[in-house]
Amino acid sequence: MLINRFILQPQNISDMEYNRIVAVTGMPGLFEVVSSKTDGAIVRSLEDQSTKFVSSRVHNLSHLESIEVYTVKDNAQLADVFAAMKANGAQLPDVKDNKALKAYFEKVYPDLDFERVYTSDMKKMVKWYEVINNNGIDFTPSPEEATEEVPAATEEKVVETEAASEAVAEKPAKPKAKAKTKATKEETPTASTEETEKPKRGRKKKTEE
Repeated sequence: MLINRFILQPQNISDMEYNRIVAVTGMPGLFEVVSSKTDGAIVRSLEDQSTKFVSSRVHNLSHLESIEVYTVKDNAQLADVFAAMKANGAQLPDVKDNKALKAYFEKVYPDLDFERVYTSDMKKMVKWYEVINNNGIDFTPSPEEATEEVPAATEEKVVETEAASEAVAEKPAKPKAKAKTKATKEETPTASTEETEKPKRGRKKKTEE
């Protein structure tokens, strides 16, 4: 089984490149996306160069660069299988011979999970590889695509965030309101205290007449 992980995005395309090659459900062969629209895409056949519009309501477009293949390890990109087929240099098998197909891929890419990669998938890979080669399309990833770097602006933003966190951590905590209220009460004498500390006046004795 081949796994498609592509979501079609609107774009204008002029040059034939691997990332613009698609398979269309219900239509044989491979196609180049000429332009994309919200309701579908205009594609060009790699076999007869005919151009047509395919509706996204009727057809699904699968970009070859987004297709993964089941292996006994991690899933592999379809381009990795193509690269192994090219490096091996063995003659392509007859797609009508199921035994020859399996024997070919056991030799070229033995890590395939043959329980989940069906004969129909192997037929597609052989046919697609042949079309890609006939049209001289380079399926190897470019150095820019293979190496992803973190933008400088993103790194600076992380550093600023860490510095801000440290500044917040070092800022002394505010005294609790309860403690502050208590201190205020101790410093300000109450009315009852003033009355207690006020000297008492003695009573005058009556004068004897």
